Amino acid sequence: MRTPILSPSRRVRPASVRPLPHQSGDNLHGALIMTLCMVAFGLNDTVMKFVAQDMPLYQAIALRGIFVMAFIAAVAPRLGGLHLRIRKGARRPMMVRTFGEIASTILFLNALQNMAMGDLSAIMQALPLVVMVAAALFFGETLGWRRVGAVIAGFGGVLLILRPGGEVFGPWAVVAVGAMAMVALRDLATRNFGGDITSATIAFYAAAGVTLVGLVISLWQGWVMPSLSQILLLLMGSGFLTVGYVSAVASMRVGEMSYVAPFRYTSLLVAILMGLIVFGEWPDLWTWAGSSLVVAAGIYTIWREAQIGRAR
Repeated sequence: MRTPILSPSRRVRPASVRPLPHQSGDNLHGALIMTLCMVAFGLNDTVMKFVAQDMPLYQAIALRGIFVMAFIAAVAPRLGGLHLRIRKGARRPMMVRTFGEIASTILFLNALQNMAMGDLSAIMQALPLVVMVAAALFFGETLGWRRVGAVIAGFGGVLLILRPGGEVFGPWAVVAVGAMAMVALRDLATRNFGGDITSATIAFYAAAGVTLVGLVISLWQGWVMPSLSQILLLLMGSGFLTVGYVSAVASMRVGEMSYVAPFRYTSLLVAILMGLIVFGEWPDLWTWAGSSLVVAAGIYTIWREAQIGRAR
């Protein structure tokens, strides 16, 4: 799934990610890492959309998942190690998070097969606002009138993109909104992990869950003999996805969150560019307008949170 293990929209870091003292140049470094993260996820999405044109989707998910698990195991020593035995208190959050990862991946990739990349990515940009509302509902976090206004504006932007009665609106747009909701569930569940659960462990369980479900459903959907080019593309996509996971963690460790987080919106530019180059897709004026409104609302929310943090 393109969306990261550690989301910039999350207001509380998992305890396994320990912030380091800021040094000169950290903000620029963090912004570059976040941009790398978004580019990696966008390239993975492009590979999956391309491969799934000729290969059953769930076969592609299963094969990619096997490769990703191997890559995560290889880089785990640099991410705090891989510890598959989970203590009792962390099992429920891990189950909820893994469910969110599986559901969001399945919904997102099905929508990706049937929607323009730019339209789908534009809808997903409302994720930080969804997480903020969910945090208020389930964690009792306070929403002032400015944040409420940003949420309303952001969802207004989503409605501009969806345009009930327009070309984008349809069953797959609803699936995309469901994928966004499942990503929010995944992100919120991550807040409940303690410092003993490493980022590599979280990523590995996510990849394992998605791979298992992909394997099971692929038995019903059927397999085809993959070509060498398809295998190489899936290996490439798996590499991009692993880079996305790792750089998502790194981006939360370097620089100020309020500075780094807005660079997640580069994913929309990547999706539009890849959609145009690879698939000949170009968003219409309403999608551009809605995307601008969603992104502006999200950046304002991040900026407002930073202002409040400095005032404390």
